[in-house]
Amino acid sequence: MMVELLFLPSVYAPCPVCHGARYNAQTLEVEYRGKTIAEVLNLTVDAAWTFFQEDAAVFRALDTLREVGLGYLRLGQPATELSGGEAQRIKLATELQRAGRGHTVYVLDEPTTGLHPADVERLRRQLFRLVEAGHTVIAVEHDMQLVTASDWVIDIGPGAGDKGGRSWPRAPRRRWRRSLRAARRPTSPARCRPTLPEMQQKQTAATAGSGACVRGPDS
Repeated sequence: MMVELLFLPSVYAPCPVCHGARYNAQTLEVEYRGKTIAEVLNLTVDAAWTFFQEDAAVFRALDTLREVGLGYLRLGQPATELSGGEAQRIKLATELQRAGRGHTVYVLDEPTTGLHPADVERLRRQLFRLVEAGHTVIAVEHDMQLVTASDWVIDIGPGAGDKGGRSWPRAPRRRWRRSLRAARRPTSPARCRPTLPEMQQKQTAATAGSGACVRGPDS
């Protein structure tokens, strides 16, 4: 039961008749494999995936939800309790189950929000399924695990807020991944080593570590 308040968020309390089951007594008398509809809706996707293994249609839908990292959701979870990323992944799971309808462009806004890195990898595989089927996936994303798997990366910048909004670097994966590796190279002085020209100029070849600290492309 929901109690609407004027200036505060609504308050929810269990119904005194059904005690939160949301169904009358006659409906709850009907069971499927020992569970009422209220008990089934209280199962997580992972638990329901095991429970419905003998029902091909239901099992296929649940399997797709698990593959996009939503195995922790309850079947009867209200849509108002879903985050934006969860709602997008539910729509994605729906699209993955549909028959091919030609080329489709999917636009996702940070679908990895709240996901464990292992679940991000599972989501990435499902996005690749759409691409391999001939569709286009455009994602606004900050998670580097998904960014580094993209075919093209367009950085909007150069800064945030009023300082951004322009297409900054734009390159295919093979090019910007080389740039990313170069940017990750350590630049600590502890890894710098004297170069041969410097050692020859200072004529200190016999003294290890006496050369200048030079950060070159191979440092």
